[in-house]
Amino acid sequence: MRSHLLPGIALLAGIGISNPALAQQHGPAAPNIAKPNMVLQQIVDGLPTDNKQTVRVMTATFKPGDKTVYHTHRFPVTVYVLEGAFTLELDGRPPLTVKAGEAMVEPPKVPMTGYNRSATETTKVVIFYVSANDTPFLDLHSH
Repeated sequence: MRSHLLPGIALLAGIGISNPALAQQHGPAAPNIAKPNMVLQQIVDGLPTDNKQTVRVMTATFKPGDKTVYHTHRFPVTVYVLEGAFTLELDGRPPLTVKAGEAMVEPPKVPMTGYNRSATETTKVVIFYVSANDTPFLDLHSH
């Protein structure tokens, strides 16, 4: 809001008029403005285009050595790692490891398995899934 006042302040100062209301802007310290930290920004294919979608936010904890079932998702899945590291093996691609504070998008319709490769550390993730309504979170596949 202050940026809209600056031209007016400069004009008033230039012609020698003071305005006590403008001086009030510098009163008690305003609270800090919280700004989001961009972790991941990515253009993705395959999001649902229905008029309404289902949004799921889930958490998952992987003990050392734990892995997911071999599966696909019908729509992109975003994974944010809270603790530890998460390794994703997508069919036909090299394994991808995402560490605490990082995020990744799992592509739709690609068979995959997720792992906690650590022998000692727990992995905790937050999962964001936007899907067509009544879509299962995952579809099981056999190797």
